[in-house]
Amino acid sequence: MPGPVSTSIGVQSSTNVAMVEENLRIHTFTEIPSPEIFSSQIEPKNVPAVFKGCIKHWKAFSKWKPSDGGLIYLQERVGSIVVEAMRSRSAPVFYGDIRSHERVPLPFSTFIKYCLCLLENRDGRRDAFLESQKHSLAVSDTDQALLFGEAPQQFYLAQVPILNFENKEHKQLECLGEDIQTPVPLETKSLASVNLWMNSMKSRSSTHYDPHHNLLCIVSGCKEVTLWPPSATPYLYPLPLYGEASNHSSVTLEEPNLSVYPRAACLNGFSQKVVLHAGDALFIPEGWFHQVDSEVLTIAVNFWWRSMTISGMLEHMDAYYLRRILKRLTDKEMNKMLHFPSSSMDKTMTCTTSQPNDAYGDHGEQRISTNCGDGSSNDELRSKVVLQDLEPCVSQSLKELISLVHDRLNPSKPTGLEYTDNSSAKENDETNKRKEDLCSINDDPVANLILTLHPLTIQSVFLAMAKDFPRTLEALVLHVLTPVGSEILTRKFEEMDQLISGEDQNEFYRIFYGVFDDQSAAMDSLLNGKELVARQAFENVLDQYMGINLDGPKPAAK
Repeated sequence: MPGPVSTSIGVQSSTNVAMVEENLRIHTFTEIPSPEIFSSQIEPKNVPAVFKGCIKHWKAFSKWKPSDGGLIYLQERVGSIVVEAMRSRSAPVFYGDIRSHERVPLPFSTFIKYCLCLLENRDGRRDAFLESQKHSLAVSDTDQALLFGEAPQQFYLAQVPILNFENKEHKQLECLGEDIQTPVPLETKSLASVNLWMNSMKSRSSTHYDPHHNLLCIVSGCKEVTLWPPSATPYLYPLPLYGEASNHSSVTLEEPNLSVYPRAACLNGFSQKVVLHAGDALFIPEGWFHQVDSEVLTIAVNFWWRSMTISGMLEHMDAYYLRRILKRLTDKEMNKMLHFPSSSMDKTMTCTTSQPNDAYGDHGEQRISTNCGDGSSNDELRSKVVLQDLEPCVSQSLKELISLVHDRLNPSKPTGLEYTDNSSAKENDETNKRKEDLCSINDDPVANLILTLHPLTIQSVFLAMAKDFPRTLEALVLHVLTPVGSEILTRKFEEMDQLISGEDQNEFYRIFYGVFDDQSAAMDSLLNGKELVARQAFENVLDQYMGINLDGPKPAAK
């Protein structure tokens, strides 16, 4: 396999690349990989790659150069075939939302004549030059109004089909197919479409991702492409999933409004920049956000094809895949919310995802619901916990926890974090805010204390509480522990289970739950808290990845 060269050739990293994982770094290949190498070693990684000189053998590479008669050649080849041109109301930026641009029918020859005028304008005074030349162009009154109206807009031939294998009738520029060939890496692919991209003036696409794999080939000119991996989606604030431009970012990258989009402050840490010259090709995997800056009179051809992942997804499995993906993202978001140390997260993820859950329910719940016993305790395990014999770290943790519980229950020191049953709470803005506070580890001393303790220390602390301070333990679980505290505690229990035998596990949970007059109430309190944290994490996922804010304004009904 041809090896990649250093990323300093053809790939310019952003100012801050510390957050770009090594396995997501873009590589540049000076030798063109075979179809087999591309399909087995490059494409499956889903990481962009640059192929230098990939299409220099194309007839289009020598025939389409604007500086060498290429515009006249294209005019003769295509003639007056009407194509859809994109006219921007915000040039030079072309936004994906149709509210910011429109597609207008335009004879290809008219667009070429417009480009010829620009090519002849050597002094850069575009508007003055076009005004002097517009009457010499043999174009209709309608086209003159489009090109030279009172407020002339910039035009861009964007995604004009040369070949379309999914819609045979939709191929406006099929006559150009003879000048290009399928690039070597894609020779075995079932292509979806091949498209022409041609801009007259400098232009920029808004930041977006495509639902297909893409090979962008530069025939003439230069493009700079900035890319972000799909994992950077929360920082790009994608437009709502139900919207017309759901694959576009809502952030203006030049001057992001950090008061509205605070996460965008981290964007530079995820971005990589690639400079493409004539003859180069860039593989942009599906889902990678990218912004494309094109120089004057740049011509490109791109190839789209469906990835093996998408091709292999059976439609009747969609609901299952959706739930699995949302569950994984929700779990990841919960880890962020809880500030869990990576080592603890790794252990938790290992014990909760290494094997399928059974009919008892999701992870965490089985441990709570199946090891409660009948309330009887094990005298041998209980007798091991003698206050004066506790290790110093256990004794100190026990004192701190008891003190925190008593402080929370003291009405003279309200904290606003007392957790009660949410089933009877009224749904209003104040309650929603309180719910968010309850799901945050910030300013929650009980949750933070539990988070810092080793699982076996927690075991000793709770055994001591069950023996000598049972009412304090009961108050902790039923009245003091916040939802985030419930989640952290049960995770610590799961870690503890990995360190002790099954017999000791059962003995511990018998003692722990034996404190409560109503064991079901204790389990409900823990589970309700966990579910509230999970719900908040799920809502965060919808906001970050889907652009859907459940508390925000809903789309107006038509």
